[in-house]
Amino acid sequence: MLGPNVEKPRIAIVGGGIGGLAAAAFLRRAGLPSTVYEQAPVLKEVGAGLVVAPNAARLLRRLGVMGELLRGAVRLDVGWEFRRWRDGAVLSAEDLATACERLYGEHTYTAHRADLLDAVRSAVPDGTVQLGRRCVGVDVGPGDAVRLFFEDCGTADADVVIGADGVHSVVRGLITEPRPAAYSGLCAFRALVPGERAPELARRRAQTLWIGPGRHLVHYPVSGGRFVNLVAFAPAGDDSVESWTASATIEEFLAEFDGWDPRLVDLVRAAGTPGRWALLDRAPLPRWSRGPVTLLGDAAHPMFPFFAQGAAQAIEDAALLSRCLAEDVTDPPRALRRYETLRRPRTTRLQEVSHARSDVNHLPDGPDQEARDRSFGDSDPLVGNAWIYEYDPDSESPTEPFIQRT
Repeated sequence: MLGPNVEKPRIAIVGGGIGGLAAAAFLRRAGLPSTVYEQAPVLKEVGAGLVVAPNAARLLRRLGVMGELLRGAVRLDVGWEFRRWRDGAVLSAEDLATACERLYGEHTYTAHRADLLDAVRSAVPDGTVQLGRRCVGVDVGPGDAVRLFFEDCGTADADVVIGADGVHSVVRGLITEPRPAAYSGLCAFRALVPGERAPELARRRAQTLWIGPGRHLVHYPVSGGRFVNLVAFAPAGDDSVESWTASATIEEFLAEFDGWDPRLVDLVRAAGTPGRWALLDRAPLPRWSRGPVTLLGDAAHPMFPFFAQGAAQAIEDAALLSRCLAEDVTDPPRALRRYETLRRPRTTRLQEVSHARSDVNHLPDGPDQEARDRSFGDSDPLVGNAWIYEYDPDSESPTEPFIQRT
């Protein structure tokens, strides 16, 4: 925490999603007030479920919001249960009930995105968030003074700006040249199935991945088991819409998984109108920061969801960014350079391994698929992915040298 006589910078956060609110919460914990500018008229999360892995859960507990999250979150007993597409044969399964806490000091949970947003928001002081403020531009003037411009013609001045405004970030345009997203050839279906309509297999406290030729599907309970979150990945065809609100028909969803295990087909059939959107591919950014302006979460490192780390990485960003600013509060641009230097290698690696996972999951039946399936019995992904789950932003060296950018 900063002392009472330290002059505190004016910190503006663009975007009131999970990453933006986490930034405000961790900054408050470090003794730094901030203002969050959110374009929506109310704070809410679209989408459905997500996984809260140990690396995120530890930080949420540190914020003091785990009690709030656990009102709706589900603690997993089994995780990364891989099943074969045609008959549901179990390729691998883990005992998360004990292993996760033993290895990483925390459990793995699943939650509705809205429940996670509400939990993080509970650590943000009243009056921090300004709603209905759509940022349309950012300008850095003399002396690193920053001005935000809003759609309603209003402005706001700040000493530090954090762009937590998602994959279509406005703030990012100030930092790096825009790069068009590449067509990945994949689309995602997403739905929430009422628990009473879901097959018993899908109601267990497990994160189950069904893998098959060109496709895979994941399901797990959320909202205290009242719903089963269902997300599937399949060839995109001509679909190039990247949106949380685009929809498909249940018939289109079923057609993608025709011939798969009947229990899985029953789960898909129990879904309401599914969402559907394209997965667009984005290369890691060469830089996140420019002077007193930086990026966080999907604005900095959008990644395929195949390791379920999108929200977790935004929370990690928030924790380390707040620490860097608190430790170098008199020189925010230097603090932001240090934040980027420490965070970018990790998030780039996650972007890369997430990208490669679709090739592994979607192998056609044959020798390569058989070798992959055998490999599941020879490895423990909970241990093999230790570099993801054991990470703690507070372990980053406070004496790491600052990197001067030319």
